[in-house]
Amino acid sequence: MVDYQRYFDNSSNPDAWAGGERRIPINTPKGPFSVWVKRTGNNPDCALLFLHGGPGGTHDFFIGADSFLPAAGIQYYYYDQLGAGRSDAPDEPELWTIPRFVDEVEQVRVHLGLDATNFFILGQSWGGILAIEYALAHQEHLKGLIISNMMSSIPAYNAYARDVIMPTMDQDVLAEIKAFEANDQTDDPRYEALLLEHHYVLHVLRRPLDQWPEPVLRGFGLINKKIYVPMQGPSELGAGGSLIDWDRTDDLSQITVPTLVMGAEYDTMSPDYLRMMADRLPKGRYHHSPHGSHCALFDDQENYFAGLIAFLNEVA
Repeated sequence: MVDYQRYFDNSSNPDAWAGGERRIPINTPKGPFSVWVKRTGNNPDCALLFLHGGPGGTHDFFIGADSFLPAAGIQYYYYDQLGAGRSDAPDEPELWTIPRFVDEVEQVRVHLGLDATNFFILGQSWGGILAIEYALAHQEHLKGLIISNMMSSIPAYNAYARDVIMPTMDQDVLAEIKAFEANDQTDDPRYEALLLEHHYVLHVLRRPLDQWPEPVLRGFGLINKKIYVPMQGPSELGAGGSLIDWDRTDDLSQITVPTLVMGAEYDTMSPDYLRMMADRLPKGRYHHSPHGSHCALFDDQENYFAGLIAFLNEVA
């Protein structure tokens, strides 16, 4: 395992950035903790905060931004949410709720000194849920919003998995996967192998597994299952857990800041549903990655970042 401790900036000075990295104190109902943030660039009009997937994932899935955003003059922040990656990981199940995570993002914003003159959020996958919820609670602080590879309804997401993705799979393989899930055996290596071969390389990152970028493999390896399973559920063909009934589709019209919805042709998310989301947002637009999947920021990278940069430049 990578020794992430050597990267930490544990300075008590909140303004001290070591190599662009910083620990930010976070107050929670279970006491104070700290989260890890890394800043790249300097642009007073455009500061982008990445919200990673999971829940319980890490910022590693965004590392491709380093190849595109600096040249575009965009200031951006990698950030591991509480319980994830380089941030503190308290064993406190009561902290893993949407409202608590929204409050955490707001505390991070305040500590970074960002506001509606420059503050953009990009949430990918679970981070998209968090981004939508943050915008509904605090959009007065946002300059723009990006919802990447996330539908605004978990019931609709599960229906897409059931009605569109699963029928295309080898039905004997699907039955075996479902049996592992029904018997609570999702830690079985056979379950993982089946998902990788018959689902992940088709809908999560469209490359042979031996060609997956190291940051992606590292990110999957670092997922905190004590957060992921209670919120997302154990199944990888759909979502369950505490998020199972989450649906903000009817509330999208309340988000009035410029918003980019990003989808991909082979994603676990319905591109048509994402286009509908963009239409419901008062200042929404849609960007499509025709060769991408759930990790379009890797498998359709140039297209993905071209759309993101164009949106940021236009709004900023």
